[in-house]
Amino acid sequence: MNWDFPQPHIYPVAPLAADIDGLDHTNNAVYVRWCEQAGWSHSEALGLDLAAYRRLDRAMAIAKAEYEYLLPTGLGDELLLGTWLCGTDGKLTMERRFQLVRASDGTTVMRGRWQLVCIEIGSGRPRRMPAEFCEAYLPVVVAQ
Repeated sequence: MNWDFPQPHIYPVAPLAADIDGLDHTNNAVYVRWCEQAGWSHSEALGLDLAAYRRLDRAMAIAKAEYEYLLPTGLGDELLLGTWLCGTDGKLTMERRFQLVRASDGTTVMRGRWQLVCIEIGSGRPRRMPAEFCEAYLPVVVAQ
C-alpha cells in the first residue's frame, strides 16, 4: 500500500447495504463514522480506552475535522482505513490523520484530518494532557 505516512494503525472496513445512499455509493457520513471507530481502535491499541478517559476525566475532543472525498466506494468494496497521530504540542493539542484505501488496487479514496484538543470531561474545558496521554500518544506521533 502507498500510505501517506509509515506504520499506520489499520482499521478494515466495508460498506454494508445500509451505508449506500441514493447515488449508489457509500454515504459521506459513513466515512466520518469509520474515522471515529478507527481513532478509538488506535487509542485502545495504545492502552487508552473510554474507561481510561473517564477515570482520568480527560478526552481528546475534535476541535476541527476535514475530509477530502476523492473517489466513491460501494457495496462489496474491501477498504483499509489507516490512521496516525501526526502532530502535537505535547500539552493540549494533537492532530490525527486518516487515509482510506481500496484494498483491491491500493487507490486512496478519502483523506481526513482532525485537530484535537484535550478537555476535562466534567467541564468540557481545555485542560493539559495527563501524563498517561503523553506516555501513550507522544511516542507514536509521526513527522509530517
